[in-house]
Amino acid sequence: MTAAISLRAATDADVDAVRALTREAYGKWVPVIGREPLPMTVDYAEAVRKHRIDLVEADGELVALIEMVPGEDHLLIENIAVSPRHQGRGIGRKLLDHAEHVAATLGLKDIRLYTNKRFAENVQLYLKYGYTIDREEPLEDGFLVHMSKNIG
Repeated sequence: MTAAISLRAATDADVDAVRALTREAYGKWVPVIGREPLPMTVDYAEAVRKHRIDLVEADGELVALIEMVPGEDHLLIENIAVSPRHQGRGIGRKLLDHAEHVAATLGLKDIRLYTNKRFAENVQLYLKYGYTIDREEPLEDGFLVHMSKNIG
């Protein structure tokens, strides 16, 4: 049986679910960096109002999300979170494709994102899908890797 998949914009009513999914998705990184990753500490009530957060649901269950912030000359992917129960099914890749579609619709040719250098599998995934490393920024406990992709 195939789940009915849908994509929709987050609303104020989704704040708790967005927070819970993000905490679940990023929980595996706590032992890697010794603290909660930044997406686990965000005020999602504010983020839902100020950013574009699109939700992926399967049979009514929230399974993934992408948080995007349009800029003057680029689209920033602030957060991609996929429930651990649904990872490895290509949902993250579909969300990256969705971000490209959103950027193109907005007339933006560049997509940017950043991740912790210790999240090596994420860095490798983004490289695999055409992102390049622009720079590394020191953090208190490591490095932030800034990446981008030109879709023009």
